[in-house]
Amino acid sequence: MIATNWLVLGAAALIGYLLGSIPFGLLVTRAGGAQDPRTLGSGNIGATNVLRTGRKELAILTLLLDAAKGAVAVVLVGHVWPDPSPPSLAAIVAGAFAFLGHVYPVWLRFKGGKGVATFLGIALALSWPCGLTFALVWLAAFAITRHSSVGGMTAAIATPVAAAIINRSDLTLTFLLLALVVLWKHRANVERLLDGTEPRFGSKG
Repeated sequence: MIATNWLVLGAAALIGYLLGSIPFGLLVTRAGGAQDPRTLGSGNIGATNVLRTGRKELAILTLLLDAAKGAVAVVLVGHVWPDPSPPSLAAIVAGAFAFLGHVYPVWLRFKGGKGVATFLGIALALSWPCGLTFALVWLAAFAITRHSSVGGMTAAIATPVAAAIINRSDLTLTFLLLALVVLWKHRANVERLLDGTEPRFGSKG
């Protein structure tokens, strides 16, 4: 039984990672004839960087697809290996590894996005109150500061707090670990925020 459980979790991790590592930002810009986002801004493949190509519709599509792949990983694995009281541990593992797949995709030499959109999709699929908290906090922080980075980091921090408040101890640690990775991936943004050089949304910088 223990060996079977480890095999299930291993399979869940692999499925999640493979789904998460699909580089939608790169695929969408190529299909749309836009500039490679890796040559712009922060050099990652996330929606914010895709926006720097000047193609808002491609950025929105990237955002939706990056969120969707996290949610699909959770839902798919949860369906294959269900639990009497979902989400199952396998679904949580799949979500976590989908996030890691997006941030560190093997196909792009482990240089992916910053994980914000994928984190949102995972949170919505695992616990809609936590996912809703993520979305609302992101929108509020972004509206106040006009910094996408501030919105993403604030939302990531708020999500494990929300899980703890609603007594979802099974998700609190997972969300906390994902939030720490989001903060790590935004370390250059934090430096620019402290220096006052982080560009606001809509600015030419």
